[in-house]
Amino acid sequence: MADNMAGNTIENTTSSAASNFSEMRKNALAHTKEQVKESFSKDLMIINAINNIEEIEKSINSLASRLREWYMVKNPELERTLADNEVFVKVVLTQEDTPTEMGAEITTDDEAAIQSLALITQGLIETKVFLLLYLEKTMKEYCKNVYVLAGPTIGAKLLREAKSLKRLASLQSSTMQLLGAEKALFRHIKTGAKSPKYGHIVNHPVVINARKEDKGKAARALADKLSIAARLDYFKGEFLGKQFLEDLQKRFNS
Repeated sequence: MADNMAGNTIENTTSSAASNFSEMRKNALAHTKEQVKESFSKDLMIINAINNIEEIEKSINSLASRLREWYMVKNPELERTLADNEVFVKVVLTQEDTPTEMGAEITTDDEAAIQSLALITQGLIETKVFLLLYLEKTMKEYCKNVYVLAGPTIGAKLLREAKSLKRLASLQSSTMQLLGAEKALFRHIKTGAKSPKYGHIVNHPVVINARKEDKGKAARALADKLSIAARLDYFKGEFLGKQFLEDLQKRFNS
């Protein structure tokens, strides 16, 4: 009888342990799935945001160019003095209908057509601003170190080329430095053309503002810090992005 009781106790204990393990495993799997799902979603949101921002910028430049050609009939002086397309569009929409020395007279219908094109272009500009704000907010929440160190657009482009934050965190700094220069790199391998030195990070202020002889060093140092920043973000490490950026600025932009 004692043996039976002992056997039942062992059986109950084993059953309880198995049940607890099963529940723990179930919870762990659910948590992991949720994390993967969230990460996958954020990666795609950032990639789609930067892709659409770039497409919208192309459309803005194209439409603004057409608007300049059209508006020049009425006011060629304005077209020549405002180089910034977004500022030009705003001025076209707000400028009083004043005569110019070189402009031709246009009808009310002509003016309405020009204003219509300007309004469409302005709508795209506002959409771009909204998406940039969205991109900044999303990256600040998802990969703050990369966001602060690289800025929202360069950071998003690096993540896009890597396909995900997980893969970005796994890249060596030398690969990080060339992200965005894949076409030039392929051309170098295929034809022996000059090898690229930088990818998207060439547009980073630290590299732009570095002395000519230091640009290569600045790009390598930035890529090193970005590799660390991506790992910190992926593995939920501490926030060092601001410190990294300040260190680079003191080293290359002082």
